[in-house]
Amino acid sequence: MSLRKSLLALTWIPVVYTFTNHVYQPYQIRGSSMSPTFNPGTDSTTKDIVLVSKLKVKETSFTRGDVIMFRSPENPEKILTKRVVGLQGDRVRPKSPYPKAQTVVPRNHLWVEGDNAFHSIDSNNFGPVSQGLVVGKVVTILWPLSRFGKDILGGRDARELDPKDMLVKLIGEI
Repeated sequence: MSLRKSLLALTWIPVVYTFTNHVYQPYQIRGSSMSPTFNPGTDSTTKDIVLVSKLKVKETSFTRGDVIMFRSPENPEKILTKRVVGLQGDRVRPKSPYPKAQTVVPRNHLWVEGDNAFHSIDSNNFGPVSQGLVVGKVVTILWPLSRFGKDILGGRDARELDPKDMLVKLIGEI
């Protein structure tokens, strides 16, 4: 009986492997670059675990405010978590140490920044990120349970608004 259960369990390994590599996968968020969205406490041992959607990530069109995971352009072994603040064609005003006062996000690239500007290595350091480096989109917080399903929208927006966009934004607020 136990051999049969063991063999049955072994048959699920390819299913679990495929699911976590191509559909959804939990990831642990390390560091404080996305605080207070992730790892908001001062306790350094607490690290949020999030659920990342990998389903059709190459065909996904991202929007400003999405939290994504991507391979670092400086070290492909490292996976970073940042918020999308600029899409292709957007004009952004980078913060120091980026060498230009203003830049346009190239085609098939994203401008990403951490929510905690003081402790984030992001597009302000390495420039726009190719969408080909994106691993997945963060869907929700899984752990700790007290923050399960917490809203992860928000963050900063580095996009420079055109006067027409500013007018539309002001009219929408009235």
